[in-house]
Amino acid sequence: MTAFNETTMVANSPRNIATRLLLGACAVVVLGLHAGRADAGADYAREERLAAEIVPAIVVGEAVYLPTPSQPRVLALYTSSTNPNGGVIVVHGVGVHPDWGLIGGIRTGLADAGFATLSVQMPVLAASAARDDYVALFPEASERIAAAIAFLKDHGIHRIAIVSHSMGASMVNAYLVREDAARIDAWVPVGMLVEFNTVPKEPVLDVTAENDFPQVREAVPKRARQLRPDACTKQIVIAGTDHYMEQRQKELVNAIVPFLERALARRC
Repeated sequence: MTAFNETTMVANSPRNIATRLLLGACAVVVLGLHAGRADAGADYAREERLAAEIVPAIVVGEAVYLPTPSQPRVLALYTSSTNPNGGVIVVHGVGVHPDWGLIGGIRTGLADAGFATLSVQMPVLAASAARDDYVALFPEASERIAAAIAFLKDHGIHRIAIVSHSMGASMVNAYLVREDAARIDAWVPVGMLVEFNTVPKEPVLDVTAENDFPQVREAVPKRARQLRPDACTKQIVIAGTDHYMEQRQKELVNAIVPFLERALARRC
């Protein structure tokens, strides 16, 4: 399967396919049933390397660490606000970190708009892992989302939204249908790859890019049929950009802010 993360997509040339098939055949001999796929467990060493890279360079906010059943210390970037309009948990996509590109722009932009933000390191696999392999990490991702909600509540913030990108939106999608999921007040999936697992209980701003991946665009009308009618919920398209919202981060944040202000004030 083609490797996929939020910064790299590897082309499937005939030569590369043949090479991977040959390597996979060799791996069968050496690794038996583990051939041809990434380790299903989270790559904690990779998380540590990401943390070592980003924490010293943090300009906005501070590094905090969340305890979960699987990991005693999960990195998150917390930006507080005096009398915040609410709290926003920011969930990144495949194989990156809580201050990466678009995610950094979202967390700092929403903080500037008066929200307390908590951008959480989600579990990652090896850089060579395929996108679909990340489904195995959804239970651990749910632990981290639950820990993030608990952190904000412990800091006196009880009106909480989640903004999630790409595979991060799929992780949130999986969390929200769990019987033990905490209730949130709003959800903003950006570039979501799949349908909703069920009709969302909370107001939703479903965001896609004009030039988003085909898989994302194909899921939009399916999700439209699942959205509940309220005064806040809607689907929007950010024009002139792609899945990563290149050159349109400001427009994205400007679209999210009024939705969150209304939803967290419970005016939906």
